[in-house]
Amino acid sequence: MQRWNDNTVDLIYLDPPFNSKASYNILYGQEKGGGAQYRAFDDTWYWDADAVKRYDEYEGAVARPAHNAITGLFKVLGPSGMMAYLTYMAERLEHMQRILKPTGSIYLHCDPTASHYLKVVMDGIFGGAAFQNEITWKRNSSHNDSRKYGNVTDTILFYGSPKINRDDIRVPLDPGYVNKFYRYRDKKGRYAADNLTAKGLTGGGYYYDFHGHPGPWRYPEHRMLELEAEGLVHLPDKIGGVPRFKRYLSANKGQIPSSLWADIAPVQGSAKQRLGYPTQKPLALLERILQASSNEGDVVLDPFCGCGTTVEAAKRLNRQWAGIDISPVAIDIVKEKRLRDPNIPTKGIPADLASARKLAKESPFDFEGWAVTRLYGFAPNSKRVGDHGIDGRATLAFAPDRYPSKLALSQVKGGKFNLGYLRDFKSVADRDKGAVNCFISLDPVMSHEAQAEAAGMKNITIQGNPFNRMNLWSIKDYFDGRMPSLPIMLDPYTGKPANQTTLGL
Repeated sequence: MQRWNDNTVDLIYLDPPFNSKASYNILYGQEKGGGAQYRAFDDTWYWDADAVKRYDEYEGAVARPAHNAITGLFKVLGPSGMMAYLTYMAERLEHMQRILKPTGSIYLHCDPTASHYLKVVMDGIFGGAAFQNEITWKRNSSHNDSRKYGNVTDTILFYGSPKINRDDIRVPLDPGYVNKFYRYRDKKGRYAADNLTAKGLTGGGYYYDFHGHPGPWRYPEHRMLELEAEGLVHLPDKIGGVPRFKRYLSANKGQIPSSLWADIAPVQGSAKQRLGYPTQKPLALLERILQASSNEGDVVLDPFCGCGTTVEAAKRLNRQWAGIDISPVAIDIVKEKRLRDPNIPTKGIPADLASARKLAKESPFDFEGWAVTRLYGFAPNSKRVGDHGIDGRATLAFAPDRYPSKLALSQVKGGKFNLGYLRDFKSVADRDKGAVNCFISLDPVMSHEAQAEAAGMKNITIQGNPFNRMNLWSIKDYFDGRMPSLPIMLDPYTGKPANQTTLGL
C-alpha cells in the first residue's frame, strides 16, 4: 500500500489477525488430503524488537495520525503482546486512511479480543466523526465455555461515508413482526392497516367527513375517494372504527439491516463454498457490505484477503478489486480455487526462477508451501520444524497394485543440494510408507549419485502403469514447463480425483 496513490479506493474491508493467541491452519482433511495441513498464520503477538521499534517511531512522530491513540494505549497496556498487535495494525490502517477516498468507507472485522482498542486506533486515524456503526455479526448459534458466557459474535467497525445503498441490502421482515402487524387479508393478499389521519402532523391536514369521521386527513377528499376506489382503504368492522390505509406485504421490499446481523450463517464444514481456509467468511457477508457501501465499477480493497471471499464478492458485483495477503498459498487458493483463473496478475508470487530464489532466501517456509503446491494434489505441512523432512502430502486416487499405502510425500530444499538431504528423505519415505515421493529443489539435480539414489527406490505400478517411487524435480523444471510423471491424486480440497489439467495449474 505504500506505493499506492492517495484517494484511490472506494471501499476497504479487512479481516486481519485478531490477536486470538492461536495458530490457524488450512485444513485438507485426514483422508482426502493425506492428513496434511498448512499453517496459514500465527495470531499470537509478542513485545519483541520489532514491536519496540514500531512504538518508538510512534512516540517520536507526533504528526502521525495514530500517535495519540498509540501513546495513550501504551500508558494503559504497557509493553505487551496487545501493544505489539496494535502498533502493527496502526501502521497499516494509516496507509488505508491515505488511499481511501474522502467519500469511501472502511469495514474492520475483528472480535471482542481487541475491538475496543482497535476502535480507539480507528478514531485516532479516521476521526471520531467518521465512525458510523459497530456491527455485531452472530457467527455461531452456540459456544460452550464453562468459565464465561459463550462468545458467538464478531465485531465489524464501520467508518467513513454515512451513506449506504439502503435498497440494495434489504432483508426479509421478521416473522414475528409480520404476524403482529400484517393481520388482515383480502383478495390481493396480506396487509397491515396504517394510519390515514393527520392528527399530530406538522402542517395539519385536510378537514372533511369520511365515512362518518371528520378530519384532519392526510390526503384531500378526492384522493381519499380514489384510494377507496382502488381498494386501498381498510374499513373496520367494529362500530366507530377509523378508516385506515392498506399496506400490502407483497409491496414491502424488506427492512434495512440493523447493527445486529444474525441472518448470515457462517461457512459450515459441509458448505459448497468452503475452501478449508481458517477464518473463512461467508460470501453473503461480503456481498452485503459491498452492496451497501460501493457501486458498480468502484475500487474495493481487501488488505488481508486470505482465501479471497471479498474478491469473489467484488467480481460477482462488478467492482474493481485488489487483494493482499502475506501467504503465497493463500494467493494460490484465490486464483485456482476461488476464482479458478490462474492468469490473474499477481505481485510478490514467484513468476520466474529469480523471484523463486528470492522467496526461498527471504521466507523459506513460504517458499516450501508455494513449491509443494506446484505439484497437483499436494498440500503443505503445517509443522514447520521437526517435520522429519516432510513438507507436503497428497493421496493417490487409486491404490498401488502391490504396495500398502496411497500416501504421497514431498520435501523441498531451497538451498544448495546435498546428497545427504535426499538420503534422509528416502529413509523418511520408507518409514512412512510413501508410495510416491518427490524431492523438490530450486535447480535440477543432475549428479549421478543422486540419480542412483532415486533409482534405488523400486518403481510401483498403479492400474498396470509404472511410476517412480522417488522423483527428482526442480522449480526450474516448473518454469520451463516440465512436470514429473505422477499418478492421479485426490484434490485436497474436494477429495475427488484430479490431475494437472482439472486443477487449472
